[in-house]
Amino acid sequence: MQTKPFRIGTRGSPLALAQAHEARDRLMAAHNLPEEMFEIVVLSTKGDRITDRSLAEIGGKGLFTEELEQKLVSGELDYAVHSAKDMPTHLPDGLHLSAYLPREDIRDAVVGRTARKLIDLPHGATVGSSSLRRQALIRRMRPDINVITFRGLVETRLRKLEEGQADATLLALAGLKRLGRVEVITDILDPDTFPPAPAQGAICIESRVGDTKIDDLLAAVNDAATFDTVSCERAFLAALDGSCRTPIAGYAVCEGDLIRFSGLILTPDGRSQHAVTTDGHRRDAAALGTRAGQDVRARAGSAFFDDWH
Repeated sequence: MQTKPFRIGTRGSPLALAQAHEARDRLMAAHNLPEEMFEIVVLSTKGDRITDRSLAEIGGKGLFTEELEQKLVSGELDYAVHSAKDMPTHLPDGLHLSAYLPREDIRDAVVGRTARKLIDLPHGATVGSSSLRRQALIRRMRPDINVITFRGLVETRLRKLEEGQADATLLALAGLKRLGRVEVITDILDPDTFPPAPAQGAICIESRVGDTKIDDLLAAVNDAATFDTVSCERAFLAALDGSCRTPIAGYAVCEGDLIRFSGLILTPDGRSQHAVTTDGHRRDAAALGTRAGQDVRARAGSAFFDDWH
């Protein structure tokens, strides 16, 4: 019988805290446990502290997870809650992604200041985004647009927009929903023409391999469809050595026992691309993503990736 509170690790941003609270609330409901049985432990990560440069410049996705993972490995945390798209494809030894909460909307949202839609922005307009994927897709759609790096919390990016630093910015629709800020959205982009990042909209829970007590606790809130789709998307990323240095898009959809996947790799300027679509059984989700990544890598050829680093 557990007597001490479960220690939940999270970053301290409003979005990260909203996600940690959602995980806690789902676990409370699933196991009929009181709130005092969960302690939310907030840690600052290098990715949170360095906001004046792109993630590609300072080391990639692991900057949002390293401090939390150190505490997990040492046993100071029982599990950690993350945005799944922030997770590196290779985790530290002894840790795994043991559960996914039901996925939110996968799409990107436009917050426009001088026009509601990207396509309607004036010639030579400026769009702020920290994502190389979004930057490449914007350039593919509108080569005339000037793309600048916007990093920081959602509210920081919205403030920069209000100050006139850009004509528009792009944010994950899921994050704006979780923060209760959908009123700022001026357009929502179609994933068929503006595909999301792998794992976008999903919350994952990371824990220690072999910790059966925690595995049993988390199994009750794991969403099987999200687990399968994100496993497929992360396998696609892994096959491409995907990180924040690489413009990669991809999403999977479950239909009964089947899964469909669409993936895309681009050069940073958006001028060259290779797409893949495939489907198969959900039980083979990860293998499907791996094959899709290997397929586009082979078709693109090694020279395609020279610009990525």
